Amino acid sequence: MMLRHRLTVIASAAALAAAGLATGTARAAGPVAGQAPLTTGCSQAYLPLPDPNCTPGAYNPDVTQATIGQTICVSGWTATVRPPTSYTNALKVQQIAAYGYADTSTADYEEDHFVPLELGGAPRDPANLWPEPRYGSQPAQSKDSVETKLKNAVCGGRVGLDAARGAIANDWTTALGVLGL
Repeated sequence: MMLRHRLTVIASAAALAAAGLATGTARAAGPVAGQAPLTTGCSQAYLPLPDPNCTPGAYNPDVTQATIGQTICVSGWTATVRPPTSYTNALKVQQIAAYGYADTSTADYEEDHFVPLELGGAPRDPANLWPEPRYGSQPAQSKDSVETKLKNAVCGGRVGLDAARGAIANDWTTALGVLGL
């Protein structure tokens, strides 16, 4: 089983608090014991995907197939859980350094939810956030349309939540084709 399929939390709550990033009300999955937060050594070799060792993804435990009618399928729901830019910008600066990007301009990256909020990704978990480049052959904007199509398929009953999450976590560039969308 690929590491991407095993979506887990990497950063501990204590490390987040020490970094000043543990504010807000959105819940994320619990930490994995014995693993330190990833702040260095992320590889760009996986682009346009994140390094699975640094950004494996994480789920919001409030979003399940049984709750999609009260969560992701409600218009405007993601705005209720989206973290503020004061949180994501601080994290983006740290992660740009961790990924070793030569271009350190924060404007050139979207602090992307690897498992998107539209599919119940953890809003504030650093294991689910990464600095996705806004440039290149498949920039951040390309993934956004895939996320929307997958959410619409889940909410329309054409694809199950777990299947959509698995497809986008495995490789967002092939997710629609894998699911026949």
